[in-house]
Amino acid sequence: MTNSIIDPIPQSTLQSSIAQQREVLAEMLRIPLQQLAEAIRAVWGDRERMNTLLAETLKTLPYCIHLYVLDRDATQISDNVGHGGLLEGFGRVRSGRPYMANVASDLSLILSDAYISLREQRPSLTALQVVRDGEGRQLGYIGAYFGLRDLPLMRELYDEPRDWKQVKGDPSIRSTVFHQTRSDSQMDRQMATVIGVVAELMQYHGVFHVTLHFSSSRAIIWVKSDPFRYRLLDIDALVAPDICLAYPRMAYPDDALVPIEQVRPVLETFRGLRQMDEMFYLRSGTLNIFNGIVGVTFSCDGSHYIPYDEFLRMDHDFWLGASGGG
Repeated sequence: MTNSIIDPIPQSTLQSSIAQQREVLAEMLRIPLQQLAEAIRAVWGDRERMNTLLAETLKTLPYCIHLYVLDRDATQISDNVGHGGLLEGFGRVRSGRPYMANVASDLSLILSDAYISLREQRPSLTALQVVRDGEGRQLGYIGAYFGLRDLPLMRELYDEPRDWKQVKGDPSIRSTVFHQTRSDSQMDRQMATVIGVVAELMQYHGVFHVTLHFSSSRAIIWVKSDPFRYRLLDIDALVAPDICLAYPRMAYPDDALVPIEQVRPVLETFRGLRQMDEMFYLRSGTLNIFNGIVGVTFSCDGSHYIPYDEFLRMDHDFWLGASGGG
């Protein structure tokens, strides 16, 4: 496939959201850790007095699990001070931990990337506050350990961008694609009925997300009135219009990005892509009417996620090139 047809994807709003949360956390920590660093400097090397200062600051950071002090070589010279008292940690060498990777930075406060903690095995991060003597020379660091789930951040759900995404599949499948041919499945042989049933469920019975697996002749659906559970429909259900009686009539949602009249054209396009070539053909197709995204996976195991309106504009020649590249 020639990727020049697809515009580069801009910076993900997921990454922007994460960066914003990190900025909020850094601002929350800046003053208390600076003040602690100044106090620790005055008692540097005195394990008991450093523990006392750590405990006093920890009271102002209820979401921090524990605090500790490291020398310049990342050897711990205080205990781990937690909300319940002192914990093991004195003498521990932390130079190999992921949060020590950026200590060469000239920043006074260094916020690590998230990592999986050794003991608790959960997503965590560490803030490192540099401690300097009166002449500005580095003495070491104060470490503040946090579990991500405990942080009092905004927790706003990020908006998924509606950009075309391509995902390369299994190389072993791509390498053998020229040696395979499509076999008609039960769904292929009854595609008109399947499309009629699925379109009816999506347009008038509250189904907002569907994934059609053509080779195995099954579908997975999500219903607006029960969105936390998926339902698996086999070919017998998909070719029985009576199935619509099992799903109450529901108005098509006003906030769906896919207009009701475009649901069937998307499903019909799935049929065309399934039959477009004996080697390069559609294995599965997904439609979500709320985010307006169509997902397609081809025989070469390559997948694409694309806004429905762009999807409907593409002809078979384009998809033959796209699927051929995996």
